Amino acid sequence: MTMQREAAKPTRRSLLLLAGAALAIPRALHAGQHPPLNVGVLEFGTVGWEIETIRRLGLDTAAGVQVTATRLASNDAARIAFLGGGVDVIVTDLLWAARMRAEGRNLVFLPFSATEGALMVPPASAIAGVADLAAKAVGVAGGALDKNWLLLQAYARRKADLDLARAARPAFGAPPLLSQKLEDGELDAALLYWNFCARLEAKGYRRIIGADEITRSFGIAGPIAFIGYAFAERVVAGRPDAIRAFAAASRQAKQVLASQDEAWTALRPLMQADDEATYQTLKRRFVEGIPGRAIGDEQADAAQLYALLAELGGEKLVGAAKTLPDGLYWTGT
Repeated sequence: MTMQREAAKPTRRSLLLLAGAALAIPRALHAGQHPPLNVGVLEFGTVGWEIETIRRLGLDTAAGVQVTATRLASNDAARIAFLGGGVDVIVTDLLWAARMRAEGRNLVFLPFSATEGALMVPPASAIAGVADLAAKAVGVAGGALDKNWLLLQAYARRKADLDLARAARPAFGAPPLLSQKLEDGELDAALLYWNFCARLEAKGYRRIIGADEITRSFGIAGPIAFIGYAFAERVVAGRPDAIRAFAAASRQAKQVLASQDEAWTALRPLMQADDEATYQTLKRRFVEGIPGRAIGDEQADAAQLYALLAELGGEKLVGAAKTLPDGLYWTGT
């Protein structure tokens, strides 16, 4: 069973094309089955690995929900489809989910991954720490308000008395482009999302510091899943049992991927791992990021870091809310 299934209905396809969708792929609804829960999946995103595992093993129907998947071209397309009602669930950044809830959307957030991005340099680079980034060309994925960039700047000020925005030469762009420019020697370092870091790591590139290490330096006790599933308010209000069932299926899929190497064989075509080193590194980093903390502990640390990011990025980053909105995390009730 693969992610390629029956074509989308024309009305839904029309909406998703406006949102920048690449391909809609819902599963046929048979009589007596649960109504589908439609998850927006980025074309090359790692969430597709989990959703494929859920569907291939039938973990969704066993838990009492029918998961369908809609492939989307970008994070912006996913958010537009989500807000426009084209999909029920997306994987998104905690900051965006918090901002939407603070603005009155009754969505909830379920942690997906605690694996974070990192600052990567070529194997033979002389860069050994953030102090060495002065006058260097540094690629930054996600833009000037990306949380990892803000954290790296704060860390550089604290540890090296260095204003990275002025002292370095930041270049903002899409992760694939920045990764390629780093390989081509056009950048000295690049702050990238974890899956791009893993691909570089497999080629011998070095990790200088990760967002997880930076957050610990600010007194955060444990790993925070800054990426998670956001469920639309109509689902929260009308189908809480579907969220509960999906959470159970997600948890089971993660357990399978963490414990059964053979479960990854079916995912390899989705992973675009051209060599064994890349394949193994992506697997390892994915499993390392599986959330395992109690929601209360997760939320407490997230609230502490959110307050720091609100101070660093201001309203442009988090909106009007200076604290993490109440009720953001799905607690199973």
